Amino acid sequence: MAENIQSKGYAGKDESGKLVPWSFERRPVGDNDILIDIKYCGVCHSDIHQIKGHWGPQQYPQVPGHEIVGVVAAVGKNVTKFKVGDRAGVGCMVSSCMECESCKNGEEHHCDNNATIMTYGYPEESSPTGISQGGYSQNIVVTEHFAIKIPDSIDLQEAAPLLCAGITTYSPLMRANFKKRG
Repeated sequence: MAENIQSKGYAGKDESGKLVPWSFERRPVGDNDILIDIKYCGVCHSDIHQIKGHWGPQQYPQVPGHEIVGVVAAVGKNVTKFKVGDRAGVGCMVSSCMECESCKNGEEHHCDNNATIMTYGYPEESSPTGISQGGYSQNIVVTEHFAIKIPDSIDLQEAAPLLCAGITTYSPLMRANFKKRG
């Protein structure tokens, strides 16, 4: 039986928005998962809204952070895109069913089975804390599909914010097939 992953991070424990050191456990690395040792995590205003409960009642303690970059420390047996030592990043999602029409068509955030798990604050049965915990911590376990390789040509600290605001603007531009005007 796989063991839970020990972690330390900074968690909100109430709606004050104040983050405090917290030790917790993450779920074990599954067959399709990677474990990332986090090196940097950007700060997004969404993190502040979530921790302060501006978007509804929250479960605490909760570790925010969804602009995550680091180095792969372990891989599950079915993982093909990553190996230990690779540089990897994670944005706002860590899992979904990957079987429904929405997931198969790249719309995991609209999972037909309501199985999308956002990076933090979402109910997650496999999490020892009952919810997903984010990147203001030393590590994270994420389904391989929701991680991206970070090229050596970009510093990790510069890559982190691209996983939120950067991709929010880049993805629709690419899907709309915008071209540079000559």
